[in-house]
Amino acid sequence: MTFTTRFAPSPTGPLHLGHAYSALLASDMAAAQGGQFLLRIEDIDQSRARAQWEDQIYDDLSWLGLRWPAPVMRQSGRLPQYRAALDQLIQMGVVYPCSCNRADIEAAAGAPQEGVPQFGPDGRIYPGTCRHRAMSSAQPDDVLRLDVAKAIQRADMTGFTETGETYHGAHKLDPDALISSVGDIILVRRNMGSSYHLSVVVDDAAQMITHVVRGEDLFEATQIHVLLQTLLGLPIPIYRHHRLIRDDAGKRLAKRDDARSLMKYRAEGASPLDIREMVGL
Repeated sequence: MTFTTRFAPSPTGPLHLGHAYSALLASDMAAAQGGQFLLRIEDIDQSRARAQWEDQIYDDLSWLGLRWPAPVMRQSGRLPQYRAALDQLIQMGVVYPCSCNRADIEAAAGAPQEGVPQFGPDGRIYPGTCRHRAMSSAQPDDVLRLDVAKAIQRADMTGFTETGETYHGAHKLDPDALISSVGDIILVRRNMGSSYHLSVVVDDAAQMITHVVRGEDLFEATQIHVLLQTLLGLPIPIYRHHRLIRDDAGKRLAKRDDARSLMKYRAEGASPLDIREMVGL
């Protein structure tokens, strides 16, 4: 199988130095192995995606010297594929509808208990209020959640290989940790037809990604993705969660950090080599 990496930005704002590092690292890794580097546009959230930012992604990455095959995969055109994967999970009996909003979840969670995690890789850990509901009771405004405990019973629990510096090595999925520290994640968000977790595993399999390169902030989400890959019978890539590019105060960059955007550096006369040096490549 061809060594294949990808960069999968969301067109919701300008790319910053952290994006540049991730994209350059993924491209460099593929080039070193005689493989291929792919670009994917994660625009499943159409309420936030903007065509101008998608165009800017192409422009910034091309300026950095990156090349990728066309056409580019765009999540907004893949709802049937996500629905097919969801239907598989529904048939397994591991999906349920949920009508809880953020306030409901916070109220049901109650006062924090010492030593008990309140937040996981999908946000506040869901307390299971709607877990008793059958899919036949689903309403248009419901989200759909994965019953993690049931999913674990249906999955041949496995693990994944991590090649990044911080978490390097083999990682086996821990059923107890998935239940207590992750909880029942959302598979389909309101008015979106999917979620990040479901879409990313379906897309990585469709693009035959062999090595997922992304930031360390997504390491904890990998156990979710490996569980879904196992349930759906999808290949499990090798993962590399790289260091995050931070500002002078040590805070990781976000799209609102316009001072670190590639657009700004370009406007100030920086070269692609300058960007490589700034991110340590």
